[in-house]
Formats: sequence, C-alpha cells, structure tokens
Amino acid sequence: MKSKEEALAYVKSLAEQQLVTREELIASYNLGLPSGIATGDGIALKKQVGMSEIISYIGGAIVFLGIAISLEQNWSALSFFTKILATLGVSIAAYILGVVLIKKEKTEITGTVFLLVAALVGPIGIGVLLDNMGFDMSTSGSQSVNSGILLIIFLSSYFIFKKNVFTLFSILFGTWFYFAITNFLVFNVGSFEYWSFIEYRLLVLGLAYMLLGHGFLKGEHASLSGFLYGFGVFGFLAAGLGLGNWEPHQNILWEIIYPGLVFGILFVSVYLKNKAFLIWGTIFLMIYILKITSEYFSSNLGWSLALVIAGLAMIGVGYFSVSLKRKYFVT
Repeated sequence: MKSKEEALAYVKSLAEQQLVTREELIASYNLGLPSGIATGDGIALKKQVGMSEIISYIGGAIVFLGIAISLEQNWSALSFFTKILATLGVSIAAYILGVVLIKKEKTEITGTVFLLVAALVGPIGIGVLLDNMGFDMSTSGSQSVNSGILLIIFLSSYFIFKKNVFTLFSILFGTWFYFAITNFLVFNVGSFEYWSFIEYRLLVLGLAYMLLGHGFLKGEHASLSGFLYGFGVFGFLAAGLGLGNWEPHQNILWEIIYPGLVFGILFVSVYLKNKAFLIWGTIFLMIYILKITSEYFSSNLGWSLALVIAGLAMIGVGYFSVSLKRKYFVT
C-alpha cells in the first residue's frame, strides 16, 4: 500500500503527462466513496431522485393543467380580476413560496415544484395583463415583452439565490425571447425566405446551447450540460441539414458545407468525450447520406442500387461510430 504522499505524487505525474483528466480523477474518487456520501465543489453529489420527488413534479404539472383547463372552459364568464387572481396571482404566490422553501435542503424539492408552477402559470398571467392593456398577444412584439419580463425575473433570481432551477428557466425564457424578438425585428422587412430564417436562427441557437453547455461543464451547473449539449447538437445539425433543402430546391453550398459540420461534431465528441455529440453526429450523417443518395444517384443508378450504396455507407458510418466509442469513451 502506497503512502498518501506517494499516491498524490503519482497522480501529479499522471496529470503532468496528460495521461488522465481532472474529470476522470474525480469520477474515480466518487466511485471509491461509500454510497450516499455527498462531496464538495467540483465533485458530483450522490443523490438520486426518488419516487416522492417524481410525484411532486407530476403534482406541479397537474396543478398547471388544472388551472389552464379551468380558464379555458370558463374564460368568457370570468372577470378580469378573477383571471388575474387565478393566473398572475397564483404565479406570484407560488414563486414566493418556492423561494422560501428552496433555501432549505429538506424542502428544496418542494420549493422547486412551486417554482415550476410559477414558471408555467406566469406567462398566462402576464398575457392576461397585457391583453387587458390592449396588446395583441398573437404578435411577436407582445411575445417579446412577455418572455422578456420572465427572463429578467428568473435571471435576477438566479443571481440572488444561485439555484439551478432559475438557470434552467432563464435559458428557456431566454430561448423564447430570442425567437420572439428576432421575429419582431424582421416583421416589417420585405420578402425573404422565412423557413431559411428559422433554420439560421436554430443554427445559432444550437451553437449557443453547445457553448453554454461547455461553459457549465464544471461547477454548480454541471447537471445542465447534458441537456444543453443534447438539444444544442440536435438543433445545430437539424438546421444545417434543413438549410441544404431538398430536391428540386437544393442549396448546393450548404450541401457541401454540411459534411464538415457533422465531422466537426464527431471530432468534438472525441475531444469532450460526450456521447450526445457522437450519437447525433452519427444519426445526421446517416440522414445526409440517404438524402444525397436519393437526390443525385437514384435516377442515374436506379433506386435499388442507390439503396445498396447508401446501406454500405451507413454500415461504414456505424463501424466508424462504434470504433470512436470504444477507443475514446470510457464505458
């Protein structure tokens, strides 16, 4: 058995030679801990969500559904005061109760549930208020105001309370605000390809999610990295594929660029050792092969031969993906 000093010196030498990463050392340390022990900064907490927590979240979602269905069924019969009380009033009360409960570890899950209710009901309440003030809630301008108010509230709450739930809703409301404000800014612009505009926005959003996920990789927001990576890669690659368009309206430039984007994502999967990049990169590379095969080879070679070529290419992609996983990913 080596002494503590010898073990630490050995770890230091491994780090100097870049044979192990900080994350691998932390993961190994966590595996050696007795079950249930929570560690400090930079180390994952050994805490599992139990059935009671799941039921609490489901209960919060049911509360929201109950409020929404009740309003929909009785909307015309309700007064403005009743509508505000049942939406904005409930949201404010749930928010206050949530921030009180979230401060203590024993009631943190319950507080998070109340904040979930506040976040779901809040947009309806603000919408009712804006509608009464004369705003048309179907317009992108009104949607920008609604989402902007919620973004400010939850982003400010994060800086005050430093809880992940506020970070998550800040990202969600920020995404809503991003789409609403960009719609508002181009509303009066002349004719343009609206679908391409959507795809370019999704491309930028996907890239932003991936960068944000990488920024959250270490520290207190690490639990959000997987969510951001997954949706970011999916949105980025889906938008790039959409920009290539389909026959007979293909965009040759994007069809040429797209393989570079996919292989870039696969390279990043190796660098970050993240399976979301590998999985989505592999899936979209296969979709791209089928797309190109059907557009450019089915008429010249025949559909059956084109399918054979596409199948062989996909087998190659699958083998390449499995090889990357075995070589670079710790299972």
